[in-house]
Amino acid sequence: MTHKGMPLQKSKPQATRRDLLKWSVAAVAPLSYALSSAQTSLKHNPFSIGVASGSPNHHSVVLWTRLMAEPSSSKTHFADADVSVKWEVADDESFKVNRRAGQVVALAALAHSVHLELDGLQSDRWYFYRFQIGDAQSSIGRTRTLPHPEAMVQKLRVAYASCQRWEHGYFSAYDHMCQENLDMVLFLGDYIYEYAAAANPVRLPKGGWVSSLDDYRERYALHKSEKGLQAMHAQCPWLVTWDDHEVSNDYAGLERGQSGNISFNFAAQRARAYQAFYEHMPLRASALTKSLDGLAQGAELRIYGQVPYGKLANIYLLDDRQYRDRQVCNKSDGYGSGFVNPDQCEDWFNPKRSLLGAEQTQWLDQAFANAQKDARPWNVVAQQTIFGRRDFRIGAGYTLWNDGWDGYSAARQQMTQSIQNNALKNPVLLGGDVHENWVGHVMADAYKDDSAKLGVEFCGAGITARSAGNSKLPARLAENPHFIFADSERKGYGVVEFTAKQIQTELRVVDDVRQPQTKIETLAKFEVEAGVPQLHRKA
Repeated sequence: MTHKGMPLQKSKPQATRRDLLKWSVAAVAPLSYALSSAQTSLKHNPFSIGVASGSPNHHSVVLWTRLMAEPSSSKTHFADADVSVKWEVADDESFKVNRRAGQVVALAALAHSVHLELDGLQSDRWYFYRFQIGDAQSSIGRTRTLPHPEAMVQKLRVAYASCQRWEHGYFSAYDHMCQENLDMVLFLGDYIYEYAAAANPVRLPKGGWVSSLDDYRERYALHKSEKGLQAMHAQCPWLVTWDDHEVSNDYAGLERGQSGNISFNFAAQRARAYQAFYEHMPLRASALTKSLDGLAQGAELRIYGQVPYGKLANIYLLDDRQYRDRQVCNKSDGYGSGFVNPDQCEDWFNPKRSLLGAEQTQWLDQAFANAQKDARPWNVVAQQTIFGRRDFRIGAGYTLWNDGWDGYSAARQQMTQSIQNNALKNPVLLGGDVHENWVGHVMADAYKDDSAKLGVEFCGAGITARSAGNSKLPARLAENPHFIFADSERKGYGVVEFTAKQIQTELRVVDDVRQPQTKIETLAKFEVEAGVPQLHRKA
């Protein structure tokens, strides 16, 4: 393990993009070999961190698992050789109806993770799946394909979640999310936290600061050891994006963040973090657009994209970390996040500064333009953070946080202008990052409270990560009237149900994340009618 103050060791093995693409092709082909020990009785459960599915479309889905070493072993790999894993998929949980089976390779170079891109499935169908090595069998997962893009759909029910910090509590919210009867989960960033400790921790991770490839792998495995999280991954497919803590607090592009040892080669650290993210998420091999070699400058994962859900909704998954420009005018330490008076920051409104990067911005504008033709009533933008202006100064003037959309005002205006230019129907923005629930309207001009309402926004509280509490919220809401609701105390997730005529959103919160078992309740409930960008609180 690498701790703060220790030199960063090069982690082995390293994977190049060519290797990963080659392996992804091999992963779906029948294989006749296997690690010999895998054919005998195993003394431990290699599927101890569960199964998952994701990246669905109307004919395909990615099935994921990762093989783990014995808990008492000091190794981070299931031996040092590739392992052949059996897989099964069927219409029923007994694996008797329309059963399909094959083998896939768990590659040592990818921490023995499996990314099975299963194709040729029927649209709008639920399936069951599992993996097996020798006499060891994984838990059973349930997944689904999406409706055909031209199919008329009555309903879509999703949950959005973010910010699950180990030190701050238990991921008990997922125990309740499993009962929500969801079509999919949108995870909006901070799946892990890279910190070594926390003030007043509920529990502490092992290993200190996360910096090396093995560090990141162990931190993901720790988070995935939570049974509630495993169960929710096994309930339905996930669409995932990241924020900063999958790498380093408040990093921006190739500019380092505010955590860990700042003497490390940050480009190498980021590349290792990206590889570990790929290893632990149900992502397609097409995400591997460039080398993930730990020494590569500019290693990349293409995780932004668009997913249509029948004729009901478009889902746009964004990446606001990998391509962003550096934050500006942070007085405390010169980089990272901070509170800024825009009137005293020359670069605040610089039109050249980008949050999404030029290529992603252009892609999103074209996707919005194409949405005019497909006539889907809802356009869901799933991204990392809070979109609307959030002024922390009570009274005249502004104090804004420079790490979110507020710190990239020109980029935000460019996006709202794209929404208007393309007459985007019913935009619904979902976010996380700030550890608080915020519900409000997307304004044509974030600095003009009387400008036109373009859509609605729901920013989630996070699964466990703490916030400051509710003491100043009434005054802050008064300063930001485009928001109609906020809460800084309760942790949980949101559930959004879409129909052609309206959406209903429930903010679901647990009573105490410091306890491994919790109760859940609905903190607030909102409705929005199609064609009318106006929030109505129902409870």
